[in-house]
Amino acid sequence: MKKIVRLVVALALVLAMCASLVAVNADAAAIKVGIINLDPAESGYREANVNNLHAVFTPENGYDAAFATAPTADKQLEAARTFINDGVDYILVSAAEVTGWDEVLTEAKEAGIGVFLFDRMIECDPSLYLAAVVSDMAKEGETAVAWLESLNLDAYKVLHIQGQMGSAAQIGRSEALQAKCEADEKWTMVREGTGG
Repeated sequence: MKKIVRLVVALALVLAMCASLVAVNADAAAIKVGIINLDPAESGYREANVNNLHAVFTPENGYDAAFATAPTADKQLEAARTFINDGVDYILVSAAEVTGWDEVLTEAKEAGIGVFLFDRMIECDPSLYLAAVVSDMAKEGETAVAWLESLNLDAYKVLHIQGQMGSAAQIGRSEALQAKCEADEKWTMVREGTGG
């Protein structure tokens, strides 16, 4: 819960900085932003995140924002290329998968478009994005394993429900559990899969 609060606070600070830039440049043209997010039906967190982005990136706040809800990497890459072709100033991305972004982020950089990652990390050269406001998914997995260990059970038969396969959340949160199951014979992965 603390991680989510920190993420929300960090994102709020980034959004506040953007809003203050708009206030200073009130006479300037609207900042064109393309926002790529996951399906808001994914979770209560995602729904709140999408609603917050819609509330902040408004014409009244100095933005000309376009939103793309894209649940898969291929659709997200397509949306990013559309935003690049539209000549946005910035692209914000909550990536469905950690890999496959190098080419499109290079295209954005070459076009002079700044990229911000939020919620989920992408594996790429850090020079391809301006900032990343993300959770420490590996730490979340370690915390979950530590909590389970604190129960001091004789045996752990784990049903591992994962998030979107290939995402930073799924990979990061799974590492500690997989390592524990491999290292400790008391821990057995009975089954794993996605919530869908």
